[in-house]
Amino acid sequence: MKKILFVFVLLIFSKLLFAQSLTEAEAIRLARLPLHCISTEFPNKTSHTADGPEDAVLLPEQLHPAFHGCLDWHSCVHGHWLLVKVLKLFPNISIRDSIIQTLNNSFQLEKMKAEAAYFTKYKTTSSYERTYGWAWLLKLDEELFTWNDPMAKQWYDALQPLTQKIVSLWKAYIPKETYPNRTGLHPNTAFGLVFALDWARAMHDTAFEKAIIAHAKKIYLDNRATPAYLEPDGTDFLSPSLEIADLMRRVLPTKPFTNWLNQFYEPRSIKRITELPIVSDRTDMYIVHLDGLAISRAWCMKGIASVLPASHPWKKLFNITADKFLKEALQYVTSGNYGGDHWLASFALYALSFK
Repeated sequence: MKKILFVFVLLIFSKLLFAQSLTEAEAIRLARLPLHCISTEFPNKTSHTADGPEDAVLLPEQLHPAFHGCLDWHSCVHGHWLLVKVLKLFPNISIRDSIIQTLNNSFQLEKMKAEAAYFTKYKTTSSYERTYGWAWLLKLDEELFTWNDPMAKQWYDALQPLTQKIVSLWKAYIPKETYPNRTGLHPNTAFGLVFALDWARAMHDTAFEKAIIAHAKKIYLDNRATPAYLEPDGTDFLSPSLEIADLMRRVLPTKPFTNWLNQFYEPRSIKRITELPIVSDRTDMYIVHLDGLAISRAWCMKGIASVLPASHPWKKLFNITADKFLKEALQYVTSGNYGGDHWLASFALYALSFK
């Protein structure tokens, strides 16, 4: 009887855990957002620092011929990643032609050469989009590289001038980053290193991989009792503590990672990060970041739980919490407000496609 009850509970738990899955209908719902915003130049937040009056009034498309939509450069980049990922997962999706047309328009060699040139053309642009935009660019590159498809190969080849520029900038930056950035926003060091490490391993760039691992250990290995009980800040879309843990589970073997995690979190911090973020106004483009926080917490928790021993108390907690966060946040991804619509779909797809 106990065995039957155990099996029944396990089945119920499994259904809860995998309740959020990516269907073709969901993929279409998400893909429609970047299909709209990739070609939408305005409103636009260029984050461009002008060297002089001659480049102070350049239009977004003049600055970034490939990635000028979706409000800002990084959102446009991960909007492209979303379309590539959707087409890769659902090759016969009903909106296939629209996706291909959009990607063909962006993945042109001359456009990517111009995108790459931007990082050295002006006095301040070598640090442009460091490291959030850099991270999503490498995730886009990785997605194309690992897709055995003629179109993907063509798009990948076109992207290489920009990819190689970003990689060279990152390799030069790591030795200079004395202190990590622990914000819950774009400059977060750990988030960037996660995607960079994934890319380095996919490309078998062992020198870059070793540099990232060494850097991660240098700045995070001795971290103890992280003050996650103070999370989140009011505009966070990343959890500073969970991003570190998501990186370290890639860097350390299972047993050392588990020991590290046990010392990294105190009970009050675990309690805090498993509480659903409250989003008081989804029409506010900064407060709506908290929907993204729920989603990014979910993928971090799923990743961390995947390497924890079966007996670890946080394994079940993180899996259940991740599913709860996704269930709550996904209903607001396509809210109809551009403050969230220009970027949240990419977060949702990344979480739903986690393996």
